[in-house]
Formats: sequence, C-alpha cells, structure tokens
Amino acid sequence: MSAQKDRWVSSFFFLLFCASSIPTRGSVRLLQELSPQEYFSSLQAGRASLSYFSHNVSPRAQPFLEQIENSAEALQDYGISVVKVNCPKEDVSRYCVKENALRKAYLFSALLFNEVKYVETLADLQNIENALKGRSNMVFAYVPATGTAEHRAVMEAAFVYGTVHQFVLTTEATLLKDTSNDEPDVSSARLLFCHCQRTTDLAQPCRRTAMEQALTMLNIHRHLKLMGAPLVTEVTEDPEKVSTVHLQLGLPLVFILSQKETYEADRRTAEFVAWQLLGKAGVALLSRDLVDLNVLLRSNVALKTPDEGVPIKYLVLEDTDEVITLVENKSKVEQIQEDEEEEEEDEGEKENNNQDIQDDQVVEAVSRDKKRELPLEQIRALTEETFHSALLETARTVVLFYASWEAVSLAVLRSYTEVADHLKGTRGVLLSRINCWDWPGICTKENVTQFPAIKIYKKGERSVMYDGMWGTEELTSFIMLSRVSCPLKLATIEEAEGYLRGEFPSELSSYHHTSLLGVFSTATSEAREAFEEAGNILGGHVTMGMYFEDDALALSRKYAVSPPALLLARSGGRSVEGIALSKQSMQDMVQMIRYELLDIFPEITVQNLPRYLQLRKPFLILFSDGDIGQMESKEMLKLAKGRPQQAFVACWLNLRKTPVGRGVLKAYFATMPSLPVLIWVKLHAGGQVFKFPSEQSITEMNILSWLEKLKAGLEIPSSTLSEEDWKPPLPAYDFLQMMETAVPKLPLHTSHRRGDTPARRPPENPGGDITVQEEPSQDTKAEKVVSPGRDLRGTVPRLAAREKQSKRHSEL
Repeated sequence: MSAQKDRWVSSFFFLLFCASSIPTRGSVRLLQELSPQEYFSSLQAGRASLSYFSHNVSPRAQPFLEQIENSAEALQDYGISVVKVNCPKEDVSRYCVKENALRKAYLFSALLFNEVKYVETLADLQNIENALKGRSNMVFAYVPATGTAEHRAVMEAAFVYGTVHQFVLTTEATLLKDTSNDEPDVSSARLLFCHCQRTTDLAQPCRRTAMEQALTMLNIHRHLKLMGAPLVTEVTEDPEKVSTVHLQLGLPLVFILSQKETYEADRRTAEFVAWQLLGKAGVALLSRDLVDLNVLLRSNVALKTPDEGVPIKYLVLEDTDEVITLVENKSKVEQIQEDEEEEEEDEGEKENNNQDIQDDQVVEAVSRDKKRELPLEQIRALTEETFHSALLETARTVVLFYASWEAVSLAVLRSYTEVADHLKGTRGVLLSRINCWDWPGICTKENVTQFPAIKIYKKGERSVMYDGMWGTEELTSFIMLSRVSCPLKLATIEEAEGYLRGEFPSELSSYHHTSLLGVFSTATSEAREAFEEAGNILGGHVTMGMYFEDDALALSRKYAVSPPALLLARSGGRSVEGIALSKQSMQDMVQMIRYELLDIFPEITVQNLPRYLQLRKPFLILFSDGDIGQMESKEMLKLAKGRPQQAFVACWLNLRKTPVGRGVLKAYFATMPSLPVLIWVKLHAGGQVFKFPSEQSITEMNILSWLEKLKAGLEIPSSTLSEEDWKPPLPAYDFLQMMETAVPKLPLHTSHRRGDTPARRPPENPGGDITVQEEPSQDTKAEKVVSPGRDLRGTVPRLAAREKQSKRHSEL
C-alpha cells in the first residue's frame, strides 16, 4: 500500500511540475486552507484532491507551496482541488509528521465518501442512527487520529463491507465518551457494531456491541461476521454434528435445552443469553422433543467447545448469570462439574449414614429418590402464555401448582404422575402442571399462596380447589368424581335406582364409590336448595344425586323415609340406608353428609385419619397384626352400630398395612403389648390412654362394661400423652412474597445493559374469552423482549441466583 502511495506521490510531482508551467488566469486564490477534520469531512465521492500537510511553513518549503498554489487553477480543470491542511500541534497522524510535511503532497480520491461518514457531535451520530433504523446496521469507529494503522483498517473494511453496513468515523474523544457507559481510553481506537436494523422505534437507541480486540482488518472482519450470524440457532439434529460460524471462528456454542410446552419462554431465555454473549459465543436452542438426548432431564444447558474431540458437556445451572460466567471463565465448567460430583457424594453419604437423624420424612424420601426420573410425558407443563388457552381445550383441566425445589411439591408430583398413568386415555380430562417458582405471576392471580395446590377448572364454571390427602388413590378419586355434576339431577325412578346401584352415570360405572341420593317433593324446596349448595361444596369428594319428580314419595317410601330424605348406598347398592333430613341449612347439611359418609367401623390409615380426628371424639382402637378375627370384627361392629357410638369412634388399625401404628403403640406404652390390643384414648381431652384387660375376651358386653368403669373413674390410665399442641415447628412460608422480594429489579435497556420483559397480562376470566396477544416480528422480538428475567425457565430450575433451598430451608 505504501509503495503504491509513493508512486502516486511521484506521479503528482510530475503533474505538479507540468501544471506549474501553465500560465495562471488572474489572481483569484484557489488554494484552500483547512484543518484535518475539515478536510476529511469535505471529501466528496468521485472527487480527487491534492493536499499538502504542514505545521508551520518554513522558508525551505515556501517555494514548494508556491508551486502548489500556482498549479491550483490548472488542476481544477482536471477535477482536482488543491488544499493546504494546517496540522495542529497535537495531531500525530502520519501526514503531519515533520519529515513528511516538508516535501510531499498527497492525492486523495474520495471513493469511500458514501461508505464512511465522518461525525463530530452526538447529534450527528444520532441523526445517522435514526435514518438507518429498520433498514441497515451501522459500524461506528473511533480513531485518535487519521492516517494511523487503525484508521487504515477501518477504511479498508469499509471498502469491503460498505455496501452492507453504514460506516461512521470520528476522531472526537468527547463523542467516544458520550457513547460509552464507562470512562473510555481515548488514546485507543474502538469499534462498535450498532444493531439499527432491528430497531424501528426512533425513541429507542440502537443496541451496540463493542469489538474487544484491537482494530485490525482481520479482527474487524471476524467481528462483522459474528454480528451477521443468527442471534439464536434452532437445532433439530445431533448437537455433536452441529457446526456454526462461532465454532469455525474458535468460539464456544451454548445450547439452551427446551421442550415444546415451554418453547416461547426458552426462546426468550436463549435470546437474552445470546445478546449478553454476542461476539463471545454462539447460542442455540436444543429441543428435547426433536432430538433424542441421552442426558438427565434436569440438565438445562450444554456447552460445545471448538476443540476437536472434546465431547459436549451437559450441566445444571441456576440462572443466566451462570451461563455468561461459564463462557467468560473457561475454568468454570470443570468447577461446576466438580461441585455437582462433590454434592452427589456428600448427599450419598448423608443418605447412607444420617437417615436416622432426618427431621422430615418427606424431605428424606425426596432426597433419597432424587435421581429417579419422573415420567412426566402425560402431564402438560404450562406457562403464563399457555395457561389460559389450555383451560379451553378440554371440559376439565386439572392443574398442579408446585415449586420445583420444594420437597412436598416433588413428593406430590410423584403421586400426580401415578394419577396420570391411571387416567391415561380418559376423555375430557387434561392433567397439567405449572411451576410457580418459574411463573409466580399466574400463581398469584389464581390465588395460590401455598405449595402444592391442585385446582380443577371446568368450562364456564368456577374452579374447585382440592383439599384432601395427596395420595394417588385420593387424587384419582377427586378427579373422577369431579367429572360428574354435584348434585346430579335424575329424571326417572329407573335412573335413581341405577344411580344407587352405581351404574349411573356411566363415567363412574367401573369406579367403586358411595352414592348419596337426595329425595325431595315439591313442598320441600328450601331443603332442596340447601342440598344443591352443599353439593357445590362437596363436589369431587362425594357423588350426590337429586330426585324431585312427582313420584319422589314412592321412591322414598321404598326405603322407609319421607321427603326430604337422604338415601345412602354403600357397596354398589347392596345396602341402602334411608336418613330423614331434619336440618335444612347448608352448613348443617354439609356436616351431616360428611358424618354419614364415614364408615361405621373403619380401618384407620394415614389417609383417612384426619377425617376422624376432625370429629374430636375419643378413639376406641383395636390394634391388630394383620386382619382382625371374624369374632372380634362381629363384636366391634355390633358395638359401633349401637347407641353409644355417637360418643366415640370405634375403629381398628392393621399394623402390617400401616406400620406407623407400631410407633403409636410405643408412644402409648413403655414396652410393646401383645396383639391384638384394644385401646381407649382421649386425644382432645387430657390425652389419657387406657388398655382393655388382656385376660378378657373382646365382646360387646365386656367392652361396654369396661367403658362404664372408665366413665366412673375406676380404671387407671396406662399413660398420658403430652398436652403440647401438634403444630408445625415453624410458621408456613408465603413463598410468592419471598420470590417477589428476592428477584432483583432490572434496569430498562440502555447500551450494554440488560432490559426487562414487558409484562403480559392474562385475561381476567379464565373461563371466559381469551385475550389474544400479537407476537412481535422476528426483527423486533429481540429488541422488545430483551430479558425474560435472570432465571432459566421451562426445563430449567428457577432459583434466580439464590442460595440453594436445601440450605436455606434445612428446617423443613
């Protein structure tokens, strides 16, 4: 390049000599005197100029300057202007150095005038930006002085890429400071790529990505190639075979693992990460649904390096900050993997050595089985975007609200997968889940303040909250019973009889349950209304039918009652009991129905114990090692059906089916008693425990006689339970409030800073019309939706840079 310029200089010395021999016309001064900035900004496309750079004109250079001035008019006829450039003292460009300023003139042909625009103020730069928004991108370069190697590299890049990007040049240090968030080094050249093509709003500045390497032609070429690559690449093949421009240029490629249910959220997460890593690494979205990955479900990020033979590393990261740190700090990958291995080893030691000191059995069980992958294929994962549309797809949508890190939530999720397996193929029922740790907004709107929670949404009706036990059988029963209207209105006696036999409705024909039928005449409308209100409360927990046709009296008389009455059918209609309705308020009717549905002589289990504890009555419990004998069962049933049963709960407990009963007996007695053993315990009044004499046989008469002695105070209790209230050791957490206060508020987008996601407001009524929200175009989506938050969502656990909950909530 320098040899070529020297030839230009030699040619124009000859041109200058020829031009100076031509006589001038008049005394008009055609020699312009400009500063370097004025000169370079005045260059015009297709025009050439002959310029002489000088600090001060010395006597030796005066004849040379006169010859240049004399040739100005002649050269003007050839379209060449003659300029004297006055170099200030601080200018150190190669044209103003002392040895060059004495005897050389330079030819400048402004071929790059349209490709490179020179600006001096921030207003000039903003005007160019505004003109480019929505159309083209801009390359903004700062060089301390013209004529330097960095200046030449920018001009050469503009010659190559000038038709693709608008190049803008400045030597003004103040302008560099105005466009920077930090205090820049004005002695070093700098290049910024301005993404104006993605920006259509004139009030929104163009996002800028700085080139961190030195300004050389090779580095500029590399930077512009990276800026032209797709922001996020969607991968539909084996990630080991994927090759992108980033890998070809020696940069890593980050994969964000996704699934179809959370695609939109994962896409925004990937775009957010891509903006932060632009020029440092590539970002790809890897769908589990399209690529068969043999990796753990909890893995959410993968890293592929440009090194050949190095396998892809699949990791579990907590937030997007860790992804960025992963790229910027190469040693972080090994550290994360070492931490995961150490954590697994530590937890394995705890499981082997410290299980006997676990203070929470649920936490222990979840921790013990944490490596077991749950089959979640039949449970749809919902997000804020898909929640309301999912409610309209089927007649009933079951939603589990949970937190992905919380032990009870994970335990219930396990039961929920078993429910999904039982209900596989059931029409009109959609089982879904939403992670409130990922989507606190929708959980707050649905009034979910504790985890886990299950709601059933019916089209056009209000949702029903589940308040029962979390076992698979109980959940399945609630979902199945919720499919039927409560109460179900029956039109004929044949339907009513079929209902009592468990044959109607057909949805429950293969499901064993207790049926409750209310029979009303036209004169008992008040009782019928109370029954309907009770059905709204008890829906999902019991099947309730209602018959109020003209022949209701005939149906009720068949079972020896008169309207209003309840017909209670147990064991598929083999036993139908008629009960007169004397109380007609809704609250009394709910309480009566709940009581009548209790078994007469129940087997106590962990699942049904709360229902009997709510009665707040003494317990007469027969503990047995296996099924109780026929004689004991007959005598206890006679006792339970007698009049005194209103005063206590007669029940039995099978220690083989409910092993926790052994712990109960150990709490009652110093040594384990021989079985079977009959116990009287007042849990809600004094806590006294009495043991039926082992030398007496268990008969109705012996038990009643013994109970009379207890009432008279003639028996000494075997033990007395502590009066300490059975409350949780700590108050319940308001997790949603904790999440709202813990998530940091991010600043609005400015250059080199993160932006916030615009809030999406769901429709007010889940059962009503769904508000359709228009998606932004591909060109503007990344600009409008800059950040999904600092957390990784979808298939990713959302812990948002907090301490691990197992440490923060070790008291659970």
